[in-house]
Amino acid sequence: MPIPEIVPNPVLMLVDSHCHLDYLERDGDLDEVVARARRVGVGALITICTKLSEFDRVRAIAERFDDVYCSVGVHPHEAAGEGLSEPARLVELAAHAKVVGIGETGLDYYYEHAPRACQQESFRAHIRAARQARLPVIVHTRDADEDTIGILREAHAEGPFTGVIHCFTAGPELARAALELGLYISVAGIVTFKKAEALRATLGEVPLERLLVETDAPYLAPVPKRGKRNEPAYVVHTAAALAEVKGVSVQELTRITGDNAFHLFARARRPAHRDPGP
Repeated sequence: MPIPEIVPNPVLMLVDSHCHLDYLERDGDLDEVVARARRVGVGALITICTKLSEFDRVRAIAERFDDVYCSVGVHPHEAAGEGLSEPARLVELAAHAKVVGIGETGLDYYYEHAPRACQQESFRAHIRAARQARLPVIVHTRDADEDTIGILREAHAEGPFTGVIHCFTAGPELARAALELGLYISVAGIVTFKKAEALRATLGEVPLERLLVETDAPYLAPVPKRGKRNEPAYVVHTAAALAEVKGVSVQELTRITGDNAFHLFARARRPAHRDPGP
């Protein structure tokens, strides 16, 4: 199945709001990966940090490409070894112009690679950093809906902040809580999976103005690329599936989610029209 074509222009522009280009760099074809994304209309990519010990590499990738930005943070899997109790280091690193978000952070009770207490402490520190840096927090949550909602509400009571639930796979309760707190919901390739009926039903109730799209590359390749290494160009398949869920054209879905991404990740700049290359 060919990739749906979206003619690149500064208005109708997809944003891969969450990918891991440092993982793809290890395969030695990062230039080609970024070029393929540009050719199908992806106007910006946000490469996500999972360990502070690897932040320099993530930042260097963002500096290498005009249309790539990055985050700074510690994934909940790494909270035992690199988790934070205070926001100061994150705020310091977030001063870089290419850093557009804090995270990914959050809670993962499915794998529990780190104790829950460590994950929760680090999650709270990330939210405080996001508030201080005035950047959105990028939230990973799996099998931890109740605690995620509790920490988000607790933190919001201390002061407002922006953010996104990335790779959303939860049910309507977490979706409603996120929306009530002003957060966005980002949709990955899982929305294309045959058995994702419940997810599609939940996303059907989320306003278009609060949705983003992402790949989480190199993971979770969408149908028809499922089982292969994911890459940012494949976000077009996720966008097409989400457009069907929302009952709008792919072009309209692209425009709205692109606008949403540039609004949330306000440091990222919408590029002018360019020749996407051969």
